Amino acid sequence: MTDTNDDHDPTYPLAETPDAVTTPEGVTLSEITLDAVADGSVEGDDIRITPETLEKQAKIAEANGRPQVARNFRRAAELSTVPDDRILEIYNALRPSGAERDELLAIAEELESEYGATINAAHVREAVDIYEKRGLF
Repeated sequence: MTDTNDDHDPTYPLAETPDAVTTPEGVTLSEITLDAVADGSVEGDDIRITPETLEKQAKIAEANGRPQVARNFRRAAELSTVPDDRILEIYNALRPSGAERDELLAIAEELESEYGATINAAHVREAVDIYEKRGLF
């Protein structure tokens, strides 16, 4: 979902301005109701969150002294554009003994170059360093 209000101080909670928050499909938060889901006018793809909305949530977290939560929202924002099946493959590769060093480094490069996911790419590279130090490859 995207917060179409372009100010730098987002309203918390974002649900208090439901017409200013939209999904990638352009559905406003106020249009997402149980009745709309039940009658099929709102489907699963209509309720995906957007990187912009997650960034708004990150700004709210930072403004409230929660930098770790803000970082998690930013990681999620980066991953929101990565296909679900690819995320599951990456998750499995990150398990100890899930992938070799070069495969993980290729995943980091992919995250960075194809999706602009620099925070997540750094996370994968950090995992490579830790796995090497612990002999997990």
